[in-house]
Amino acid sequence: MIFPTVGIIATTSVVSIDVNKSISSAIKKMFEHEHRNIIVIDGDIFRILRVSDILNIKAKKIDLSSSLKDLELLATPVINRDKNVLHTLEYLSCEVEYICVTNDDGSLHGLISHTDIISSIDPDTLMDNFCLLDFLKLSRRTKWIKKDVKTADLLREMAQNSFESVVIVEDFKPIGIFTTKDVVKVIEKNEELDLPISRYMSTPVETINKNCSVKDALDFLKQKHYKRVVVVDDEGKMSGVISQKELIATTYSRWAILTKEYQKELSEINTALVKKNIKYKEIASRDSLTKLYNRYKFTEFYQSAYETMIDRESEMSLIIIDIDNFKKINDTYGHNVGDSVIVQISQTLVKNLRNIDIVCRWGGEEFVILLPTTDIDNAALLAEKLRSYIEDLKVEDVENITASFGISRVVEGDDLKSVVNRADKALYEAKASGRNCVKAGF
Repeated sequence: MIFPTVGIIATTSVVSIDVNKSISSAIKKMFEHEHRNIIVIDGDIFRILRVSDILNIKAKKIDLSSSLKDLELLATPVINRDKNVLHTLEYLSCEVEYICVTNDDGSLHGLISHTDIISSIDPDTLMDNFCLLDFLKLSRRTKWIKKDVKTADLLREMAQNSFESVVIVEDFKPIGIFTTKDVVKVIEKNEELDLPISRYMSTPVETINKNCSVKDALDFLKQKHYKRVVVVDDEGKMSGVISQKELIATTYSRWAILTKEYQKELSEINTALVKKNIKYKEIASRDSLTKLYNRYKFTEFYQSAYETMIDRESEMSLIIIDIDNFKKINDTYGHNVGDSVIVQISQTLVKNLRNIDIVCRWGGEEFVILLPTTDIDNAALLAEKLRSYIEDLKVEDVENITASFGISRVVEGDDLKSVVNRADKALYEAKASGRNCVKAGF
């Protein structure tokens, strides 16, 4: 299981305001952006103004023209954007459900919530048989009320007890839900608070059965973008409400238990996977016929060798080789013989190169060799030897196996394409000069 960094999953469209601004300006900005909270920047401390804080402000009749610094706003935890999401687990018990994500210079990068954390969890790591029914015994009791409760009374209770949501029930069945999002709407529109909560509740309520697994609940939250699941029994009656926070804690605790209990098995599996991965990478980097490196892998080697050349102020050269009249060989003797010619030439090249030299099958009947710490004069001498060795090859009944060579010097600023292009022009010159010869393209 791979866990992302918090910088990747953080929400960057964060609304913030300076602590010296007025309360009214913060509320206005919050409503304009339709957010349920706003980050208050207090020097190097990040505080948060929530809907519950606004309810308390109204209940205490605090002057909205007052400065935000006069309020006792909660400071949010802070985590660097490069930290792994697992580092957020220690903050799940905090009163604030948000964590500020910062850049290396301490500036605000974004905000990570329980929603962001849960979206990064892979449900396949969970035990499918870990049911919500068992989990409900551990979850916090959620507020349930009847539909005729006065809205003002509920808002007062939500402010006092920091309720994030309240479920409205009738005959023990959920008929509506009232969350902080609904609180924002009520306050923003200055609704009549003496009316019953049924006037402002969100309905219908989407529920999940108590026999569902944690995996099902996580999938439900991700699909619906909810912060909680309302759980019912087979008759549709309330069983409870489980928050994202509780699900996250359960998810990671179960993952940790599995990891601990099966550490040896997991280690063995991981070792096997690493070996397979190395094997597959090796297969993917090799030409299937010659077992030489392919063009993709050669490109990687070139970049590394080029950087070493620059660092050490050394020289490097490249040779491109093309088998002469190869189509005629295929047409006359067949493709199996043609393949044999390619294989024997590749073996000849490897046999006569140093360990630091890199040779690949560039494609078809072409090969490319990279020669670190080799100037173009020595590259030409090597190319002439290789040309001679190829000419001496005997493959079945094939006569006159020869190859043409083009050489290019690698200079600072060269990418692989430009070096190959110069060598290719030299190769073209060798072909035009009668083949079976070496030409250099500086």
